[in-house]
Amino acid sequence: MNDARVLLVEDNPQDELLTLRALRKARLANRIDVVRDGQQALDYLFNQAEFADSAPQELPVVVLLDIGLPRLSGLEVLERLRANPRTQLLPVVVLTSSDEASDRLRAYRSGVNSFVRKPVNSADFTETIARLGLYWIATNEPPDAH
Repeated sequence: MNDARVLLVEDNPQDELLTLRALRKARLANRIDVVRDGQQALDYLFNQAEFADSAPQELPVVVLLDIGLPRLSGLEVLERLRANPRTQLLPVVVLTSSDEASDRLRAYRSGVNSFVRKPVNSADFTETIARLGLYWIATNEPPDAH
């Protein structure tokens, strides 16, 4: 499944670096595309704005989505993804430092597939991301394209 892509939506450069390093350490050779705010995530997924000239592509196998993003929050992105027939079944994992029960509840009510709090400890962060990558990229069976 090396041709399957992952979309990482992360505005924190340190968390981006740790996430990419953890996925490489787990020996996942998939292409990881990174966008840094909520609007850019939607533009990427719907081939709009800066991505309008790129050929429409298969959706990523999973979206790793932070909540606290500039321009458009991760929860707003999730709600828009679920409202669109093209992306309503796209696997989305909220990966956040938020420990707010209201964020978790809103994410699940909006159709998130998984809600994961980013560990503070670097080693725990790496292990968590590696497990996420192995599950969503190598183990999970996504629905057939529609």
